[in-house]
Amino acid sequence: MAGSLGSRVSVYPAAQFLLSAAAAAQFPADEGAEVAIAGRSNAGKSSAINAITGRRALARTSKTPGRTRLLNFFQLASARRLIDLPGYGYAEGPPADRDQWARLIDALGRRACLKGLLLVVDARRGLRDGDEQLLGWASGIRKPVHVLLSKSDQLKRTEAQTLLGKSRLQLAERASVQLFSARAGVGIDEARARLDGWLK
Repeated sequence: MAGSLGSRVSVYPAAQFLLSAAAAAQFPADEGAEVAIAGRSNAGKSSAINAITGRRALARTSKTPGRTRLLNFFQLASARRLIDLPGYGYAEGPPADRDQWARLIDALGRRACLKGLLLVVDARRGLRDGDEQLLGWASGIRKPVHVLLSKSDQLKRTEAQTLLGKSRLQLAERASVQLFSARAGVGIDEARARLDGWLK
């Protein structure tokens, strides 16, 4: 399902940045419902957040891979949150940063209010080791995953459909998957429906 560019009007008028957490003690109270969004550095997470929420600048985008080192919490509605996880797979990241990321992710997985995970994967590169590790983590805590094959507009239509089919086979029962492009408006409504379903 492709979302139109016109569907980008904000469906979360009260959406706002809530806080950045460098440690589990800084997380919001474990109440309500929240969805995490993850992906490799520069996979397009911030653009996906902005497109899905219909807020152009809710999440800042950066051309510098691995810039985000904290968990950024956004409040979409009362007791409904979206969490932007640090981009992983940035090879030059120091061990201290990687250890901090691991501690934050472990703490996040223990939260009862976590309902699901959106995994942003660059369609031009496909699933990679870091994505597989995150899928394993989600399986271990028994949380559903929905994969967004981002920047799919940069592939030819036949290439995109072939990738979608291969990704479904590769993921099997571990996750659902769709084509997505924040820039071209592909799959925004489908991704938003998945987010809304988890947050209800």
